[in-house]
Amino acid sequence: MNPDTCPAPSTVAPPAPQATARRRLAVPAGLLAAVAGAFAYVGAVDPNQPGHYPVCPLYRLTGLYCPGCGGLRSAHALVHGDLLAALRDNALGVAACLGFAVLWTVWVVRAVRGLPFRLELRPAPMWAVGALLLVFTVVRNLPSGGWLHP
Repeated sequence: MNPDTCPAPSTVAPPAPQATARRRLAVPAGLLAAVAGAFAYVGAVDPNQPGHYPVCPLYRLTGLYCPGCGGLRSAHALVHGDLLAALRDNALGVAACLGFAVLWTVWVVRAVRGLPFRLELRPAPMWAVGALLLVFTVVRNLPSGGWLHP
């Protein structure tokens, strides 16, 4: 081989494993900090007291509960450790918090191991989530679904 055509050996050392692990964990840590900050605010500013948060526009205009109605009260109850009140205010919101916690944990474990985390949203699960939201919304607005009212 001709020494003029060979690439020069790299003089830059690869980053230390600890530095790359910190870099891989930066985004999950930032997301957790943002979510924790939001929960801390909702935990400190009680949504059960009027005037702190805006009223749901759908509820204000139609009197119907959307899938998110009661979500702030549910988050407030979760912050204060009252799981039953959180489920009563918005059961789907509690399930979403649990799903977030599971996905975030998988993301962190994969990041620590140096593996990529990809969440591929295929059409069938997306339709299932949409159907779940629709059924939840309809049932909570029926007279027999009063147990799902916030």
